[in-house]
Amino acid sequence: MKPGNESERQLTLYLTGEHPCSYLEGSRARTLFVDPLARLDTVTYQSLVDQGFRRSGSHVYRPACRGCAQCVPVRIPVNAFQPNRSQRRNWRLNAPELRIVDTAAAFDQAHFALYLRYLASRHPDGSMADDTSVESYRRFLVEPWGGETHFLELRLGDRLAGVAVTDRLAHGLSAVYTFFDPQLEGRSLGTFAVLAQIEIARRLGLPYLYLGYWIKACRKMAYKDRFRPIEAWDGRAWQRFSKEDSLRAG
Repeated sequence: MKPGNESERQLTLYLTGEHPCSYLEGSRARTLFVDPLARLDTVTYQSLVDQGFRRSGSHVYRPACRGCAQCVPVRIPVNAFQPNRSQRRNWRLNAPELRIVDTAAAFDQAHFALYLRYLASRHPDGSMADDTSVESYRRFLVEPWGGETHFLELRLGDRLAGVAVTDRLAHGLSAVYTFFDPQLEGRSLGTFAVLAQIEIARRLGLPYLYLGYWIKACRKMAYKDRFRPIEAWDGRAWQRFSKEDSLRAG
């Protein structure tokens, strides 16, 4: 595979066999992933993201399931974004009180402790809760992959309220993963983290925030549909994804 005009290197891709889907119970999935030994950089990864790929640790992948296209890559054009009433209320509640501290992509014991509390509260039955070791956390969020990653701390006074893990690319930010204090659920910090990353991308002059996969039938992923306007990768190009499109999807 040649990712794009910016890179002349060929990348080898591998296709897994079928395995249980992480998002849709009872479904079977296949995954297309980039050779784990390939040396990626920000330019190459940007080209892959622009073709619907995502990153988990040092692994870059895209769903390739038989007869299923439920995983829809989506991104927000930040200059066109218009928050809805709920999102404006969220910003008014959180922005004056929460500091965003940009920290290095490195292991931090406070981050890890918060991550464990988040998983125990929000995803107690998920596959990630089966392996809560330091090594697993490092592989998922800390392991170097060849590009630029930031850990954006959300701080309420001296209290660590949340962490948004974000990759900086040439054309935008890519939201990798966010975890937050479950005791602060009323603040909807997941939504605030997206709003904050939109604002940071805008300040940096980056046109997009990549949100990964929107999945209509998966409640934990469907929230992305609330950010408008939003664009979806259809396998050939990025297209504006309307409310009507999301109602018809799946």
